[in-house]
Amino acid sequence: MDDLDQHLLGKLRENARAPVAELARALGLSRTTVQSRLARLERSGIIAGYAVKLSEKHEAALVHAYVMLTVEPKQAAAVTAALKRMAGVRCLQSVSGPFDMIANVEAPSVSDMDALIDDIGAVKGVERTNSSIVLSTKFDR
Repeated sequence: MDDLDQHLLGKLRENARAPVAELARALGLSRTTVQSRLARLERSGIIAGYAVKLSEKHEAALVHAYVMLTVEPKQAAAVTAALKRMAGVRCLQSVSGPFDMIANVEAPSVSDMDALIDDIGAVKGVERTNSSIVLSTKFDR
């Protein structure tokens, strides 16, 4: 993967539905070159799929939080499976430090967030949670 591929991926992060012709213009390449690079990135697994990015207005209406979890020994897989089934959990990461995992979560209201955090804390294998509500997002790539 070279710098051109990196720039192409950056443009796709901005708008995954951008037409190939638009991407080609933005990168100063031919349409055929962009198509072949996209195909190669998809075949190699670098591009695994395309996703929906919700509007800032919709995202701003949601309550976002980070939930840090301490997990009982040998329970990480079970906790991961349980949290994956929870619609409000957008991302779960294993981390180093005082916590074992961090979940990026969202809910339509503070009371729904409270219930979601309680549900996470009730998962078998979760010893403890510590939550931080997001007050504002400075930028999102």
